[in-house]
Amino acid sequence: MKKISLIILISIIGLNLGAQKAIPMNLPKLDNQVAHFGYSLGLNTMDFTIRPSDVFLPGFDTVYAVEVGKFIGFNINMISNLRLAEYIDVRFLPGLMFGQRNLKYKYIKNGEYRLHNMMIESTFLDFPVYLKYRAARINNWRPFVLAGADCRIDLASQRKINPDERPKIRLKPVDAYYEVGLGADFFLEYFMFGIELKSSWGLFNVVAYDDSQFSEYFRKLNSHMYVLSFHFEGGKIDKIKWWN
Repeated sequence: MKKISLIILISIIGLNLGAQKAIPMNLPKLDNQVAHFGYSLGLNTMDFTIRPSDVFLPGFDTVYAVEVGKFIGFNINMISNLRLAEYIDVRFLPGLMFGQRNLKYKYIKNGEYRLHNMMIESTFLDFPVYLKYRAARINNWRPFVLAGADCRIDLASQRKINPDERPKIRLKPVDAYYEVGLGADFFLEYFMFGIELKSSWGLFNVVAYDDSQFSEYFRKLNSHMYVLSFHFEGGKIDKIKWWN
């Protein structure tokens, strides 16, 4: 028993000494840089918030329900980060987003119930601006929250619709969003790796009305997205030269 007790005591002392050992700080100067840059890769799911029109009630030859089918898309962005204060940054992440949503129509035609699956593909030019509040660094990681606004231009919204895709509605090309998110930064030896999850709500009605029951069904159609991003940040500017 004495030998076992001695082994346990030595193990406890060893663990305490290991816990007190300082962890090497990776990239110790990164948070003090005026600006740094990087890139971001991510996944998204696009959705719609539907507010149906009161005009179209169940009846003869009319749409009576629409559901949204969601798919996983991807996005790529460049990162520009400017330090405003000790724990506050402003970030600009221009990029591209690719995704798809299906509108599943249930309607009546000639007295028969029918289904129509309408594929809505989107390719967005993405121009988000965020304020990022980061907590104090805990060894080589830190949590953060962010909020901001985004302008997205849908390049696919005005493409020609093939006859075999009809009936199909169009979306307006430009929408504005407000976004909130959270995540964590991990300081690795050569770069900072970040994981971020944010939710994005569109402000405008995006349906382009064409006097058909497939567009007139909507009183309002708003975009909603979830975006999971993986950030890779590094390079630096220690000083900004404002004049020659």
